[in-house]
Amino acid sequence: MSPAGGVLTAVLALPRTGATAVLALQRDDEPPVTIPRDPAREAAKRELSKRMYHENDPSPVQRALNAVWDWVDKLFSAASTATPGGTLGLVVIVVAVLAVVAALWWRLGTPHRTPTSSAALFDDRPRSAAEHRAAAEAHAAQGHWNQAVQERMRAVVRSLEERALLDPRPGRTADEAAAEAGRTLPSHTDRLRAAARDFDEVTYGGRSADSDTYHRLTELDRDLERTKPVLTSSAQSTDHNSRQGAAS
Repeated sequence: MSPAGGVLTAVLALPRTGATAVLALQRDDEPPVTIPRDPAREAAKRELSKRMYHENDPSPVQRALNAVWDWVDKLFSAASTATPGGTLGLVVIVVAVLAVVAALWWRLGTPHRTPTSSAALFDDRPRSAAEHRAAAEAHAAQGHWNQAVQERMRAVVRSLEERALLDPRPGRTADEAAAEAGRTLPSHTDRLRAAARDFDEVTYGGRSADSDTYHRLTELDRDLERTKPVLTSSAQSTDHNSRQGAAS
């Protein structure tokens, strides 16, 4: 291009001693134009903030992923330097740990929540012991052992309530019923506790019942029906005093 046409050249200069940026217009008949430093800096920022300069920048998600992978890379690098054999030794250790975890999972099965007795034994609709027994037998005939065990345990507790050996109380748990019934039926305390434990594990612990569990509970139900309760000391004392009063 010829000098007559003129060449427009923008030069952003920040001299060590000067306080302005100089925008020189190289023309034969025009003096250079000076711009103060701060407005020049702001103009440069506005120019560089335009979208056209950032079209190929990574997205926020991509930047986050890059940061995560950088952290993982640094972590493995640090671990490999501290592991005998370097990276190969670290890989061997990771594979060995995964193999142990898989073996334990296969041997022990899926972990279940520890059974608790916080849930109520009965639902909202009260039924008699005979109705619970009938429901238990129906489930047992179909091989539904979980439901059969649940209904038979409810039959045991309802039967004790009907015999006035337990006070009817909404919200009672299987453990509470077994502990209370053991006071008047001490010869069956251990079997009552075992039955309550079976009920809790089947209902809340993810355990699957079988025919043996159901038959043990059925035998307990029948034995309790034939067992006479043992009066507590307070009940015996009251009964003894009433007899002495009648004799006098």
